[in-house]
Amino acid sequence: MRKEDLMRIVEERIRECQMCPLGLIKKNAVPGEGNLYSPIMFVGEGPGEEEDIQGRPFVGKAGQLLTKILESVSIKRESVYITNIVKCRPPNNRVPTNLEIQSCSDYLLSQIQIINPRMIVPLGSTAVNFFLGKDEQITKVRGKESIWRDSIVIFPMFHPSYLLRNPSKEKGSPKDLTWQDIKRVRKYYDEFIKGNAEK
Repeated sequence: MRKEDLMRIVEERIRECQMCPLGLIKKNAVPGEGNLYSPIMFVGEGPGEEEDIQGRPFVGKAGQLLTKILESVSIKRESVYITNIVKCRPPNNRVPTNLEIQSCSDYLLSQIQIINPRMIVPLGSTAVNFFLGKDEQITKVRGKESIWRDSIVIFPMFHPSYLLRNPSKEKGSPKDLTWQDIKRVRKYYDEFIKGNAEK
């Protein structure tokens, strides 16, 4: 089956899912969107209010900032794949519970299997902890690479909502560090695309 057909099946299951309480209170599930052939996936925590209304990931204020961060290094939003750990909005944008994360994990793992990315960029502590399998503060691990499941580079970055709360652009500030990080993501992106072209 083509990637598009496989992803459509996963998306339908996500929209119908009621495996945890979030599925009962959502307006819209938010499976994810973007290029299924991208070497890079961005994974956030969960949908917010605007995402819940539109059924699309990262379309609120934090999402608009993510789009600008990508554009700052000439990466078009639609050229990468963007999703979240949980696919339905937690009430009042609270952190998802372990039950909610576990209930949703098969969907995320299926998406990763379909896309088969070379790099995953977890945005924020919740996403990082899913991939590292332990509690880590994003301030300690952002910009530090690790390898997940033997082959995928994990490269954590600050969640854009954290940057909205910390607007300073001073050297060493979260925004300054994010600029350093996204430049490295761009370098990886170029290397992955070049590597695929040479195959």
